[in-house]
Amino acid sequence: MYDLLIIGGGINGAGIARDAAGRGLSVCLVEQDDLAGHTSAASTKLIHGGLRYLEYYEFRLVREALAERERLLAIAPHIVWPMRFVLPLGAGMRPAWMIRAGLFLYDHIGGKRSLPGSRAVRLDAGGFGAGLARQGGRAFAYSDCWVEDSRLVVLNAVDAAERGASIRTRTRLVSAHRQDGVWWAVLASKETEEAVQARMVVNAAGPWVGQVLAGALGQNAAAHTRLVKGSHIVVKRLYEGEHAYLLQNPDRRVIFVIPYEGAFSLIGTTDLPWDEDARHVEISPGETAYLCDAVTRWTARPVTPADVVWSYSGVRPLHDDGAQSASAVTRDYVLELDAPAAAAPALSIYGGKITTYRRLAEAALARLGVGGASWTGTAPLPGGDLPKADFPHFVADLRAAYPFLPADLAHRLARAYGTRVSAMLGTAKSLSGLGDDLGGGLTQAEVAYLRDREFARTAEDVLWRRSKLGLHVPAGTQARLAEAMR
Repeated sequence: MYDLLIIGGGINGAGIARDAAGRGLSVCLVEQDDLAGHTSAASTKLIHGGLRYLEYYEFRLVREALAERERLLAIAPHIVWPMRFVLPLGAGMRPAWMIRAGLFLYDHIGGKRSLPGSRAVRLDAGGFGAGLARQGGRAFAYSDCWVEDSRLVVLNAVDAAERGASIRTRTRLVSAHRQDGVWWAVLASKETEEAVQARMVVNAAGPWVGQVLAGALGQNAAAHTRLVKGSHIVVKRLYEGEHAYLLQNPDRRVIFVIPYEGAFSLIGTTDLPWDEDARHVEISPGETAYLCDAVTRWTARPVTPADVVWSYSGVRPLHDDGAQSASAVTRDYVLELDAPAAAAPALSIYGGKITTYRRLAEAALARLGVGGASWTGTAPLPGGDLPKADFPHFVADLRAAYPFLPADLAHRLARAYGTRVSAMLGTAKSLSGLGDDLGGGLTQAEVAYLRDREFARTAEDVLWRRSKLGLHVPAGTQARLAEAMR
């Protein structure tokens, strides 16, 4: 018997599991694939208020997201860090006065902030204009944050497990029904099938929320979900500097260009309606061409489909608010509670964005009538208890403690694991003490840590959702890794 059965191991499911376990509830989370295996790892990887949402008058969402940006920066400074964004002005685009007014609101609507405010800048070749075709023009610079999105999901699940939650990946909900005031559910993995009971159910299945509601939960599923496909491309780095660009386009959509994994630039995103299987989604040639053309309007170096070294796509399960275009559909969340008299409740989650997952979790538990004080906004996520949240100082201390680590490896491990890095490195006195290098600095010790403590089961889990080494490892690494994880 569990207090809470959560269906879905994306950011919302993992966030609810962490919050509920920390309030003393017995929790079981089931995910049909890997944690962050779909939508939550296919984001633009930003913790932000959503500057463009102001155009759609989503003031509550922006205010909440900006407040959450500060909290996440404080509780996870190893995987969340500040980034400066540059928004160039151009003929036929939004006028300067409009952008200035929006940025003024953006600077002040979220309450207390630690990041620098917005300001007007010049696009000079050695600074904010690096890589752009038009030098000397005007732009605005503002602040938001980057996040390692899939690691944010995993760390929430890790913390939930350490507080007593049962986290079951590669496990699906087969069926569930209400009986005697509780839910009776059947869970199936590749190896086993078992029955569990739960006093409450949360349907956080993302793109499959409607299918779970109408299928396994056996309820009437109203058409509340609007599936929107978003795709990104990755190319070799387009410019020097650690700032990102927010580029306007003639269709009034905006495109991000963001420094990515050192040697690359991340470009996205698209917004297209989607009505196919969300498990089999990939970028289309039309989306690739759109993103290349959108960036080439601004950059000194043209970007073509041949330049793309990697792409990824995800399906966002947005709440259908009747907006005509996919870009205008609200990114806010809606919680729908089904709780007949004297029957066990089921809560279904529609919409939401990665930035506001923690507040969504609090709202979900409140809707279910779960008591207890709010706590997740101040408790660091695993590895996030950096001394004074000073990341450079932490890296320096790590290199002093493990002088055999190359600088780039020490930096990567510090970013990924924060203060948990010592648990992975253990008593090693040399690189050889970490076991074989499977490629790109991925050692046997790191793989063992990810398998034993972070629920990694396959080479893809490790390379693309835990270590972020997928773009860096040489040929043959995936095969060696798959063998090592048997």
